[in-house]
Amino acid sequence: MLRSRVSKHLRFGISTPCRNVSFVAAIPSFRLIYLNTNQSSCKPQIIEKVITKSKWKLKNFGLRSSQGLLYNQPSALVRYTRFLKDFLESAEQHYFVGFRVHYYLFTDLPEEVPEVKMGENHSLTVRKVPSMNRWQDISMGRMEILEKLIENELVSEADYIFCLDVDTKFYGRWGAETLGRLVGVIHPWYFDAPRDQFTYERRPESQAYVPAGEGDYYFTGAAFGGSLEDVHHLTKTCRKQMNIDVANSIEAIWHEESHLNKYFLYNKPSKLLSPEYLWRDINAGVAQIKVVRFSHVAKNNTEVRPNA
Repeated sequence: MLRSRVSKHLRFGISTPCRNVSFVAAIPSFRLIYLNTNQSSCKPQIIEKVITKSKWKLKNFGLRSSQGLLYNQPSALVRYTRFLKDFLESAEQHYFVGFRVHYYLFTDLPEEVPEVKMGENHSLTVRKVPSMNRWQDISMGRMEILEKLIENELVSEADYIFCLDVDTKFYGRWGAETLGRLVGVIHPWYFDAPRDQFTYERRPESQAYVPAGEGDYYFTGAAFGGSLEDVHHLTKTCRKQMNIDVANSIEAIWHEESHLNKYFLYNKPSKLLSPEYLWRDINAGVAQIKVVRFSHVAKNNTEVRPNA
């Protein structure tokens, strides 16, 4: 059993575009102190593990395999600020409690961001971004936002980062058990579906193309993260592939989520999170999921996405 708390040396950063509000968390050098109970002894041992931040030296990003997505996200975001209060307040109750956390919120409506009391060592930064006509463009733009945020600000500030949609709410603990070099979350619609039902991009002309018969899981684009190095490589790769598709007048079936799934096909996540880390309120009673820690809230997509 592992209980962890992070000392004052840990920082977490978080970023969110607000129509499509995403959540990014970053952590610099830190010390983890946790309890370890040996089965041969009833006496718990206090173990201290010091992790130091080094320059980026990774050459391989994730576990690679040889060569061989369906859900809507917020759009031209007029109405997504309505979800921010519950999102931020529930995050303060459950998200990396005891860590140093910095939330980054990106929105075209900064004046509508509610005031939420931040806990100790938690802070919120709101960034204004231009409005867009289509929710698809906002959704796909998150990869470039994250890429630039890591390059320009977080490289010397944090060690880990998570990107989360804000039309969501926390219901349980989300903590150090989710940390890893590259973290993916199984999509709540496809966790028990056979591979041939995954909604990968199937057109070979798209950079997000996944051949039939390939793919391990279908990952949600609403929650992913990991170390700065790995997430930077992920976002940069997906951004480049989307630019190639745009130049060829192609738009992947599920936009940046399709490119994320293509990336995870050949760059395996080092940490795989179950749908308890991204569920959906409209299906809360499904028996397979015993604990819901984080969930999309029920909403009218037509109302909040003008061109849905």
